[in-house]
Amino acid sequence: MNDIIWKYRINDYLDKLTVKEYKAAIKIIPQVLDVSVNTFHNYRRIKIRDVQDIPYEIVRMLEILLEVKPGELENFKVSGESLKMLMKKGKY
Repeated sequence: MNDIIWKYRINDYLDKLTVKEYKAAIKIIPQVLDVSVNTFHNYRRIKIRDVQDIPYEIVRMLEILLEVKPGELENFKVSGESLKMLMKKGKY
């Protein structure tokens, strides 16, 4: 199974659009984000294991444009320990 897992679900939401809506979205979204069309396509192709990421502000704008809740665009979960917990453990 060689399915590519994308870091963000941008393509999933764009695939739900009609052909006419999709073509318009591909033109409108980069303009609203103030990025080139190529950069937007690069954002769409970031794989789950890639080091590169989309800046937080751009992700939030995409979530608003695609009408999804904060965090729903991500195809991964960020986890960690709180600062208080790390201090309690004496790790730092």
